[in-house]
Amino acid sequence: MHRSWWFILLWLISVAFALWGAERNGSVAWSVAYLLTGIVVISFLWSWFNLRWVRIGRFTRSRRSQVGRVAEEQFEVVNSGRLPKLWLEVRDYSELPQHDASRVLSSIGPRRRRRWVVRTYCLRRGRFRLGPLTLASSDPLGLFPRQRQLTTTSTLIVYPATLELPGFSPPMGLLPGGDAMRRRTHYVTTNVSTVRDYVPGDSFNRIHWRSTARTGRMMVKEFELDPTADVWIVLDLDQAVHTGSAWTPPVGDGGAAILRPERLSLYLPPSTIEYAVTAAASLARHFLLEDRSVGFIAHSGHRELIQADRGERQLTKILETLAVVNATGRIPFARVLTSEMEHLPRHTTLLAISPATDRSWVAAMRDIRRRGVHNLAVLLAANSFGDGPPHRETLAELLASGIPTHLLSYGQDISTALSQRVTALD
Repeated sequence: MHRSWWFILLWLISVAFALWGAERNGSVAWSVAYLLTGIVVISFLWSWFNLRWVRIGRFTRSRRSQVGRVAEEQFEVVNSGRLPKLWLEVRDYSELPQHDASRVLSSIGPRRRRRWVVRTYCLRRGRFRLGPLTLASSDPLGLFPRQRQLTTTSTLIVYPATLELPGFSPPMGLLPGGDAMRRRTHYVTTNVSTVRDYVPGDSFNRIHWRSTARTGRMMVKEFELDPTADVWIVLDLDQAVHTGSAWTPPVGDGGAAILRPERLSLYLPPSTIEYAVTAAASLARHFLLEDRSVGFIAHSGHRELIQADRGERQLTKILETLAVVNATGRIPFARVLTSEMEHLPRHTTLLAISPATDRSWVAAMRDIRRRGVHNLAVLLAANSFGDGPPHRETLAELLASGIPTHLLSYGQDISTALSQRVTALD
């Protein structure tokens, strides 16, 4: 039974004793009854007023973060009443791992506010809920605890880590110029296809002054993409080939997540899907920074397709997709490659990322190359992440097929692995 009920029971007994024993020792009994009555009333009012005229707000600097970076939130509790608050407890029920935002605040004066900042080192990618909050308080004796639910929530998306790849260089001839792409683009390139009438929103550097002078109305240039080959990243999400083992996130002395900018690969879980996603994100960023047109394909529970494009917005699309994908697919990687790459034009570049040891996907890569599509493979050594099968025969098949290959093992720095191509079996 809660202590408040024990106290109320004691108060009722004191009142009954005062009524029953009023003739013999009435003054003492009634004094005790009055005292307990006053304590009950004051404690109840204290608890009730302690949650009144209190506002709490949470302010997120950005709704996006990244593995290896810090997500920051600021909280503010405002006492807008005329009475001080003895203590308030803010309980946070966010889903973000290691996000310890709950606080116990004491002695908040009238018309005062209390702020604190929570910085969380992001260790896992994904989409996480921030909130809800519960505001709790009580009287000094703890007789009447009270709570107030604040159901407002928001979402924080944590992108996978993207690593610098200064040593990554595809083999000569892997990224040829390609054929001119007859597709309109909002980018300003060197390939002008035609002119058209000006519409609001067109930048002034697109205006074609000779056509404007000749027609008497404002004309702008229409551009085509540069004649460069698209890069397609295909990620294997077949649940039958991915593996991993248990992982405990690194913590500091106080139990909170480590807050120092170490090499991110050291903090990745021993899971092939996490290494594969990080490699895909890093490669996408690398090519987009080189102004290449990058697309993305994966089959998880459903088909993930991002058409090839350039720029920062394209990187955001790919990272948002990679933040939430998991190895839940049931389609073998060879079938994914065969079906998705069938209609790619010549001189396109394919980057295949997989831990699969089934050599049928290597045969699919050879067939794709015969159609004029250049390819490169990133093979994850599944047996280094747990109980996965050995990768040696698959690696030998890739090398024998003349497919440029990078081997990625658990604990290996991803930047280093993607900067060194495998040329022979150890």
